[in-house]
Amino acid sequence: MNDERRQSLPSERIDLKILQSLRRIIRAVDQHSKRLASEVSLTSPQLVCLLAIEELAPVGQKTLSEKVYLSPSTLVGILDRLQAKGLITRERSKIDRRAQVICLTPQGHDIIARAPSPLQDKLVNALYNLTELEQSTICLSLERIVELMEVQDIDASPLLDTGKLDE
Repeated sequence: MNDERRQSLPSERIDLKILQSLRRIIRAVDQHSKRLASEVSLTSPQLVCLLAIEELAPVGQKTLSEKVYLSPSTLVGILDRLQAKGLITRERSKIDRRAQVICLTPQGHDIIARAPSPLQDKLVNALYNLTELEQSTICLSLERIVELMEVQDIDASPLLDTGKLDE
């Protein structure tokens, strides 16, 4: 780091404080993902996909990919595992035979009903107790961090996925 930049940093290193906070958040997300895996045998990205499918169904892969911030290639693997577990169906669109539409099965609806939130319960409850302005401020701040890091196009699954589960 050059001397000018070093002199402009406050005595308390904000870059290190931000890094510590991000690491703690990542660790908490990882622990919650493991809890999710043990309770409902799903990874966080799988649950996020199921929730989006429930909201949008019938939905195409492109729309789903954009909704859950996963690359199409990552999404295909997740959908393959969800279909193998009997949680979703993929059928040819009646409008465009080249496209597939994705829907939940009754088993998919059941697992969503008993699955915990993809976010930690403490965080979800705390967020709901904040004002709309505070919620928006947190959301915008996190989105701004993504922009500052220039990682808008990075697939979201590595942060949320703790590894393969037995299929």
